Amino acid sequence: MSDLEPGKPSDASPDPPDTPGRPRHERPRRIYADWRFLTPPIAIVVLATSWGRELPMLLFPAIALVLGTAVLAAVHHAEVVAHRVGEPMGSLLLAVAVTVIEVGLIVTLMFAGGTETASLARDTVFAAVMITCNGILGLSLLVGAVRYRLAVFNAEGTGAALATVATLAVVCLVLPAFTTARPGPQFSPAQLAFAAIASLCLYAAFVSTQTGRHRDFFLPVTKDGVVINDADGDDHADPPSGRAALSSLALLLTALIAVVGLAKVLSPAIEDTVAGFGLPHSFVGVIIALLVLLPESLAATNAARRNRIQISLNLALGSAMASIGLTIPTIAIASIWLPGPLSLGLGANQIVLLAITVAVATLTAVPGRATRLQGLVHLILLGAFLLLAAHP
Repeated sequence: MSDLEPGKPSDASPDPPDTPGRPRHERPRRIYADWRFLTPPIAIVVLATSWGRELPMLLFPAIALVLGTAVLAAVHHAEVVAHRVGEPMGSLLLAVAVTVIEVGLIVTLMFAGGTETASLARDTVFAAVMITCNGILGLSLLVGAVRYRLAVFNAEGTGAALATVATLAVVCLVLPAFTTARPGPQFSPAQLAFAAIASLCLYAAFVSTQTGRHRDFFLPVTKDGVVINDADGDDHADPPSGRAALSSLALLLTALIAVVGLAKVLSPAIEDTVAGFGLPHSFVGVIIALLVLLPESLAATNAARRNRIQISLNLALGSAMASIGLTIPTIAIASIWLPGPLSLGLGANQIVLLAITVAVATLTAVPGRATRLQGLVHLILLGAFLLLAAHP
């Protein structure tokens, strides 16, 4: 007979299961030995030591490795914060955090690049829209449908988000290609002011709808359409403490700053690679957008694996909406001091891709459920975008 007291595990026994009210990420741990806590400050140190310097090519693989681990750490801390604040606030927080940092990067590059960056905002925002509405959305639907045979989500919330994204994209990215007040795909000052105010109003109205009276439209649902109204989408685990959530929030912001900054540090190597393959210079923006959106992509895929497709769609469409709704007003203000013109209008092939994306996404959203076919269709559209971006 064992001499151990009942209920007291031996030293050789595995970790006991989580106790009620104490989820796994809140169990006592050696924080300083956890890579998810160590990576964000390390990434910031790497960013600080490499920013604005000419680095040998041998260092770029190491910087890329740090960037990748920072992305994984950001996803972990985003999920902890989402666990605390609940959905859809968790998805909204990650989308806004990434977009705010992305906007800062765009403005910085436009000030530094002069007239050569006249279309940088347009190219970056359009790339973000196509990556989120086709890449993240399509991958989430495909993962959910393969794992659970059918990807189920809330049609009301998804439809509202899609309508907002489509309106913002048309007002801010399509109309400048057809206006005549200024030569080229540009808005006049009055038109740009209207687009900026409209973007802020639409985005604020959507956030109010998503987090207020119609919050249930943006929560996960069962196959029978019943809303899963638990705070975190976990159905059983209690949310982390306020202290743990604040720590993860600080580390999330730190990791996101590092991700965007290191993407900028890697841009010379990316530019050399792009030039070596004979690709247009605008493709650099696509690659950087892919890197910046990695945290949201991984978070959305993780949610889809847990059969929380609505959370994945909140991340995808919320990121597209924030990318337009926050970038255009900021660029409108910054254009007062920018040295060159501001080209916002899309080209003909880009308008066609945007139109078919909106049409297909509408057909996907209306039933409130999707098979792997719909996910594959969106991924094919992403492939078409990447091909045309590389070989226009």
